[in-house]
Amino acid sequence: MPSIETTADSPDHPSAGRNWPRWLVPLFSVVVFTMVAVVVHRELAAHSLKDIALALRSIPTDSILGAAILTVASYVLLTLYDYLGIRYVGKQAPYPRVALASFIAYAFGHNLGVAAFTGTAVRYRMYSAMGLATLEVAIVVSFCATTTAVGLGLVGGTALIFATPGTTTIHLGHVWSQLVGWIVIGLVLAYLAWASLARRSAFLGAWELRPPGTRIALPQAVLAVAELSVAAGALWLLMPASAEIDFLTFLGVFAIGVSGGVVSQVPGGLGVFEAIVLLAIPRVPVPTLLGTLIAFRVIYYLLPLMVAAVGLLAHELFLQRRTIGRTGKTASVWITPMLLPVAPQLLAALVFVAGAVLLVSGATPSVDSRIHLIRAVVPLPLLEVSHLAGSVIGVGLLILARGLMRRQSGAYHITLWLLLAGVVASLLKGFDVEEALFLGVVLALLRLSRPAFYRPSSLLSQRFTPGWLAGVGIIVGLSIWLGMLAYRHVPYENELWWTFATHSDAPRMLRASLAVIVVLAGFLAMNLLRPANPHKSAAAAVDPHQLRKIVTHSSVSVANAALSGDKRLLFHPAGDAFVMYQVSGRSWIALGDPVGPAERCEELAWNFRERVDQAGGRAVFYQVTTANLPLYLDLGLSLMKIGEEARVRLADFALQGSARADLRQAHRRPERAGASFEILAPENLDALLPGLRRISDLWLEEKATAEKGFSLGAFAENYLRQFPIALVRVGGAPVAFANLWPTASREELSVDLMRFSPDAPNGTMDYLFIELMLWGKSQDYRWFNLGMAPLSGLETRALAPIWQRLGGFVYRHGEAFYNFEGLRRYKSKFDPQWEPRYLASPRGLQLPAVLLDLSTLISGGVRELLAK
Repeated sequence: MPSIETTADSPDHPSAGRNWPRWLVPLFSVVVFTMVAVVVHRELAAHSLKDIALALRSIPTDSILGAAILTVASYVLLTLYDYLGIRYVGKQAPYPRVALASFIAYAFGHNLGVAAFTGTAVRYRMYSAMGLATLEVAIVVSFCATTTAVGLGLVGGTALIFATPGTTTIHLGHVWSQLVGWIVIGLVLAYLAWASLARRSAFLGAWELRPPGTRIALPQAVLAVAELSVAAGALWLLMPASAEIDFLTFLGVFAIGVSGGVVSQVPGGLGVFEAIVLLAIPRVPVPTLLGTLIAFRVIYYLLPLMVAAVGLLAHELFLQRRTIGRTGKTASVWITPMLLPVAPQLLAALVFVAGAVLLVSGATPSVDSRIHLIRAVVPLPLLEVSHLAGSVIGVGLLILARGLMRRQSGAYHITLWLLLAGVVASLLKGFDVEEALFLGVVLALLRLSRPAFYRPSSLLSQRFTPGWLAGVGIIVGLSIWLGMLAYRHVPYENELWWTFATHSDAPRMLRASLAVIVVLAGFLAMNLLRPANPHKSAAAAVDPHQLRKIVTHSSVSVANAALSGDKRLLFHPAGDAFVMYQVSGRSWIALGDPVGPAERCEELAWNFRERVDQAGGRAVFYQVTTANLPLYLDLGLSLMKIGEEARVRLADFALQGSARADLRQAHRRPERAGASFEILAPENLDALLPGLRRISDLWLEEKATAEKGFSLGAFAENYLRQFPIALVRVGGAPVAFANLWPTASREELSVDLMRFSPDAPNGTMDYLFIELMLWGKSQDYRWFNLGMAPLSGLETRALAPIWQRLGGFVYRHGEAFYNFEGLRRYKSKFDPQWEPRYLASPRGLQLPAVLLDLSTLISGGVRELLAK
């Protein structure tokens, strides 16, 4: 029997010691942020936060308005990146819809820089509604990233070459600046020359890049330069006159700052961009320059984020406008399941930002005029409690954001109450109306999205990834550093901890920082130090009735593969859903989508992914359907089409008519040889098993192959006894058989193990399939699943990934190893509907290892893989 686990377990694995590479990028981000904090702290040695606040308030209104206008222009130009990218993949889409999708993706990406929040998943949700395939969406994303790189190279390189001698763009001498600039410009021009003139594709990792041609490459370069120049112009308008730096040189500073933020992997490049600008423009007083940079981050980053949040919800409501019109109910029922793929990302991002706002607010001084006002209406004990509560609520929201990403209902309810408490605390601790308004908007959006959070899993059961831990740590560290910076003029004394007064902001900051550290440390200790149960490599007891109940009530026939005994099973605690998987090398490979109710399957997929991460393995889902592609993108996996599955609609299947003449002939040929067909119930199988064993052995010997496994059936008596058997006899003797994979819902019927003896009449398998389809039709089954045609239907265009093109080549020319094209031709004569199937796996250079592990698992070992 298969080994069984529930989501309450935390299995270990021999590869767990290899977990350390997952920490490299997050640790790098933390180190970079720490270095940036040290640099900025040193630059502010003689200043305080009040100086920065004064500088912020001194920015002219017309400069702020001009920066806002240029911000709008910048995002408009960014939308053209996507529009051009869609043309690159050969598609057409209405610009307004492309613009909305692009704006939302960039607004979230600029602020967070976290793939789990942004990028492909949001674009896939919106572009798929326009008819773009998964591969095409991925190409559009890559095209936009390339366009950004082209802009940074052209702008930064030109600025380095032509900057005024004596300026300190990157603290290089003028000659060295020019040399670096020429190198960068040379690389970009080489790309543009290739993109405009090349006749052949270029290879970049697993991708094969088709030259876009002059009509796309030149607008790409112009757009990139224009957008980056406009974005830099928004900051330029906010700069004080004392900067004394020409715009061309400033462009170089801006480009280097943006590049540094991207490379650092710090969320939103927070602090990294600011530190580079501080070092590059030393003539401006540090408080003045920081005030300018804060104003720019609010105008260019935070305001578009809020607009994008509203825009994304408006987009989803527009898609549901007919449902809204029919129901006529309140807004809370408008968020239908169509919103589910994006609402968790949207709200998780906003709640994370809300937590950061509360932490920063709790660490910085209150506005004096508001403190005088609040003193008259709020008692001091309530003021102290509100300030402390605001910071604790802030760290709680950072933690809960991950639960919202995973659609946890518990995280939803707790977040709802914490946001409400945050609104009250913001008002009571200092009349922070702006802060309370922002929290209120997030609260309203979360309340409208209630149906998106349905998973009942425990918050304490989830483990945080290194990236999440690094992000939370950076935000908490930022708030504490700001507090130390704001109150460093206050001499430290032990009595500060016990000082309670209306104007005693420094003691409140100390107490709030300590509370935040204690709460965060306690939660992380529970999360990181929770003991893991050893992985159950030996088979554990499985309740066969429980397993069979889930399998038979599934609408997909592949669920029956769980009964083969060669897979491990990860069960939902409710006992009504499971993931079937096996470990090969470092790859944990799940067969198909999770089996069970839809609301369970998503939680199981997340739990499976997290278990694999804990063990240092690679999470892989094999032969997944298009219905769940957004889920696998949310899991951070990449998608590769591996073939197409043939399904015959049984209501339309018949042998009458001229189009079915070949099938009628194939059906009659074995009948004339004396073939007959029957369905055997499992209880009537025992007497025939020796004969079926002989047929199977002869078939394996003739094919010169060994038994396969995992996704393919193998002859095992205990396995076959669980299913009805389709049997073909000639003269009363069995000559061919197949075990059936039925579904209780009658949605789908399929076969697994198929064998025939050498003395079976020609066309016996055709006869078997035809009889099965006619029988399935008589039993009211809707579909007959003929299985997958590997590598069928893969993209072969020049802009497809190299793995797809390689698969297409093998499909066309690999007959010596496997009859790929012949298999599709054989299944096509039954006039099936072809549905794509995908491999969801880690991206990049891990893919070859995943494919090797998968092939080894299916073949039964390395030796069997190399044998024919």
